[in-house]
Amino acid sequence: MGAETGLLSGRVCVITGTSRGIGKQTAECFTKEGAVVYANARQEGCLEEWAAEINTEGRGTVIPLYFDITNTEEVRKAVLRLKKEQGRIDVLVNNAGMISNQLLGMISMEKTREMFEVNVFGMLELTQMVASRFMMKQKSGSIINIASVTGVEGSRGQIAYSASKGAVISMTKSMAKELAPYQIRVNAVAPGMIQTERLNVTVRDEYKNKVSAIGMGRLGEPKEVADGCLYLASELSSYTTGQILVIGGGYDTSARSLFDIEFKE
Repeated sequence: MGAETGLLSGRVCVITGTSRGIGKQTAECFTKEGAVVYANARQEGCLEEWAAEINTEGRGTVIPLYFDITNTEEVRKAVLRLKKEQGRIDVLVNNAGMISNQLLGMISMEKTREMFEVNVFGMLELTQMVASRFMMKQKSGSIINIASVTGVEGSRGQIAYSASKGAVISMTKSMAKELAPYQIRVNAVAPGMIQTERLNVTVRDEYKNKVSAIGMGRLGEPKEVADGCLYLASELSSYTTGQILVIGGGYDTSARSLFDIEFKE
């Protein structure tokens, strides 16, 4: 998107996993467009300085909201706080997630269970609460799930991660069908290789030399994913639901060169 246009003016938005990367950039993007953004993170106090800085810009507002999406009681308390303070939620962005990469034969079941707890079960529980307690009653809302191009195409060395994001995509399509009569839109964004802190610590520096597998010849920027989320959050996508928006720059998951790298935790 170009200059700020107030696309989300007055909207109440909840974004999970905002301490860095795509979540943080999406929170900043939504705030610039006039939204009241409840920015989630697990670590108490980690968003305060950033939120104060964003709030001095005088557009929307960032309000830190600390809870672990895999902890039912913490999720319930967060929802009750939102009910008390706002009484509505217009947009939910399910961005919080984790990644664990292993080749077949070396997959850790413990890591896989942990990954599904965050990427699938935690996301599902929060969405269920937000949809039933807010959006279905107000008969409006936009839910945006952050998936991955690997969940669409699969990729070497990411079997368990691809499975978790594939579940996100399947849930997105089913949620869209179930919630459409309530005028709630449910879509997913599936990023490709995006230049984030997580990418830097997940794979070794060799990935910088593997961009030949990306049609546009470069890594994506978190802002480019945030702009996709803005489209799906706003009325620009008022008749769009059940869709998977791939933001990958022509990312070729079949190109072996991209995945012939040594993964690390």
